This record gives sequence, structure tokens and C-alpha cells, in this order.
Amino acid sequence: MSLRGVLFDAAGTLIELSEPPGETYARVAAAHGVALSPWRIGDAFRRVVAQATPMVFPGETLERSAELEREWWRGVVRSTFLAADSATRFDDFDAFFAELFARFGRPGSWRSRPGARDALRSLRSAGLATGVVSNFDQRLAKILQDLDFQPLLDCVVVPAQVGFAKPSREIFAFALDLLKLAPSEAAFVGDDADRDVRGAEALGFRAVDVASLDTLADLPERLGTPAARSAGATPATGGVDRPDTKMQLSAEPPAAAPNPVAARGSRPV
Repeated sequence: MSLRGVLFDAAGTLIELSEPPGETYARVAAAHGVALSPWRIGDAFRRVVAQATPMVFPGETLERSAELEREWWRGVVRSTFLAADSATRFDDFDAFFAELFARFGRPGSWRSRPGARDALRSLRSAGLATGVVSNFDQRLAKILQDLDFQPLLDCVVVPAQVGFAKPSREIFAFALDLLKLAPSEAAFVGDDADRDVRGAEALGFRAVDVASLDTLADLPERLGTPAARSAGATPATGGVDRPDTKMQLSAEPPAAAPNPVAARGSRPV
């Protein structure tokens, strides 16, 4: 079948942090009376996240999942500072964490990766549907909206909507259903070999490792899509019915969905 849609990972693919997480953690911690080097915090963060339990909460509502996501990050942050220095003590850890959590939900902590918007515009001008499938939490839709990705995406799917995380086939299939696509009609672009590339290939996607591109602007050529129309042209739909709930996290997850996925967290807070 011909290509009719392209789905993307978010952090590390379409967007990236404005600075390493250790830098942000250290700066906010210093404002709360704790002085540790960014390198030390960053190293501890990577170790803690690699061992963290999945940020997936099957059967929960979106509202309850948001609470559990925040609590998951609170545990990661506390464990990060204990791993960096077991003697670390905050006068008010909850106040520190609230500031840190809020900071990573703002667009200033993130930036578009080179060529990301150009790639999306070109794909949509060629008539393809576009969307995001990410293991991030429910703040992602607002982050992407604030970074002006909203007009360029038809859906944003995160584990809270599905009860599964990549590389589970269920989260990929959920996005395909939203866009009314078969796996053979879609490509997936990501930065993680297991969760993104092999996970998508297992379902039948054409998968692209973003590291294989000089910038995302090279993606349309890699996929062999028609040349983009001039800027401002109305994109064709290529037969894809674009969902009415663009950029919304409104679909409740399936009830009592099992969770066999060990979704390794890798994001900052």
C-alpha cells in the first residue's frame, strides 16, 4: 500500500530539552538551598530512570492518571537526589518538586528539533496525515501546542489514553485507528531502537531512526513523498479523514487493560 500517514515520537525526535536535565535540576535545587553539580545530578537521573517502574496506569481515568504521573515523577526526582548524594535534604521538597514539575511543562524548557516543522509541513502538503505517539505524560499536548506544532499534527497519543506504552502494539494501533490507517500505510519516526523502531516494525510500520537523518527536513525525501507544495497551500488529505479532536487528550483508556510493557522512562520531569 502507498504511504498515507507518518507518526513520530516526541522528545528526542520532534522536540528536545533546551538544556540537559541536570542543569535545570541543579539550578532549581540551588534556589531551594541544595547545591549539587549538574553533572552529578544528571548522572544520578539517568541511573534512576533506567530502573524506574513504567509510567503506565491501566484502567485509570485521564484525571487519575495525571495524578499518578505526577507522583511517578516525584519519586524519580527524590530518588535522583538521594542517588546523587544520600545526605541531601530539602527544607521543603514538595515546594521544590512543584516548581521543577511546572518548569518542564512549559515551552521554555523545550525546543523544536532542527527540521521538524519543515518535515511536517512537507508531509502534510503531500497529503499525509501526521501524529505523535509518545511515552511522555499528559503535559505533552500542551507543550507541543505552545511550540506551535498544533496546526501540523492530527493526533497526540500518550500512555494515559491507552493503558499501554511503546513498544506495545496497542499504543501504535490506537493512533492508527484515530487516523483510519493500516500499519502498512504508515511510517514511524523515533530515536529509540527498541521502543520506536522495532516496536513500530513489529506492527508493520515502515520505521525510520531519526539518527539516520541529517535533520528531519530530510525525512520526506527518505520516505519518497511528493515534493511539498508552496507554503500556505491547502494540503490534500490523501484520503485520510483527519480527526476532529486534534491535539486533544480526551479519549478515556480501555477499562482494565493489562500492562505487560516495561516502558523505560527517559524524560526529565
